[in-house]
Amino acid sequence: MSKTGVAVLGIFVVDLAFRAGSMPAIGETIAGSGFAMGPGGKGSNQAVAAARAGADVTFISRIGRDAFGDLAIKTWEAEGIRPCVARTAEAPTGAAFIYVHETRGDNAIIVVSGAADGLSPADVDAAADAIRTSRVFVTQLEQPVAAAQRGLEIARAAGSVTVFNPAPAGAFDDSLFALCDYVVPNETEAEALTGIAVSDLAGARRAGDALLAKGAGTALITLGERGALFHGRDRSLHVPPFAAGKVVETAGAGDAFVGGFAAALAGGADPLEAARFGSATAGISVTRAGTAPAMPRRAEIEALLKR
Repeated sequence: MSKTGVAVLGIFVVDLAFRAGSMPAIGETIAGSGFAMGPGGKGSNQAVAAARAGADVTFISRIGRDAFGDLAIKTWEAEGIRPCVARTAEAPTGAAFIYVHETRGDNAIIVVSGAADGLSPADVDAAADAIRTSRVFVTQLEQPVAAAQRGLEIARAAGSVTVFNPAPAGAFDDSLFALCDYVVPNETEAEALTGIAVSDLAGARRAGDALLAKGAGTALITLGERGALFHGRDRSLHVPPFAAGKVVETAGAGDAFVGGFAAALAGGADPLEAARFGSATAGISVTRAGTAPAMPRRAEIEALLKR
């Protein structure tokens, strides 16, 4: 079977981003300094990042028959992403509240998956051909775990490379790790999965060992401004961060990393080089406001890698 590109299973939401100097307390109203609305959702963000990084991308999800769903379709059309997406009138398209600190760029997020919360193994089976023909399959945890697991099972059986971003952190059976060539958590998620604090590289390596013991092929732990740790059974290497300019917003940086990493893998890159490509993708994304709109193009990423 000829394999090409990246298949992403995940959710689309409309991001409603508010910038302010602090989060309001319960019962408090404060004035913000900015607002933006645009496409988001971890899976859709990762699909956009992979497409802009040069990959041929298919996105698998569910959305509502509403204005937010129309925005989803327009977003994927603009990026050249093939949607393998069911639409329903029974639930709305998802939405996310994003608080962004107006000077530091730190963020806090509340996500409502909407129609995508109904993604089932049967929906994934309906998209099985797209998964089987992909060189790389990516999924996360914003949709139900059972759907993510079915996608990983199909991809693994077909010989596709499997990338699992266990975000947001949630409960699932450890048997899922055996289906993952790469598990890509951030520090918080790695600690939630292993019980090991990831406050430095030594802690990241201990958490990486625990993830390998659970069955993951390679642990790729993103460390924010410290870059990432590529931790496999035969090598453990620090992937440095890439400074592309002033940090404006960190929301979506993890999705940029995963999308860039998947695109590079699909293009035949060595996994460690793919991790460097993902780190450069994330490094550019944090210099721009928004999530999906912040994803850089391949030429920008390659230029940063050459510096």
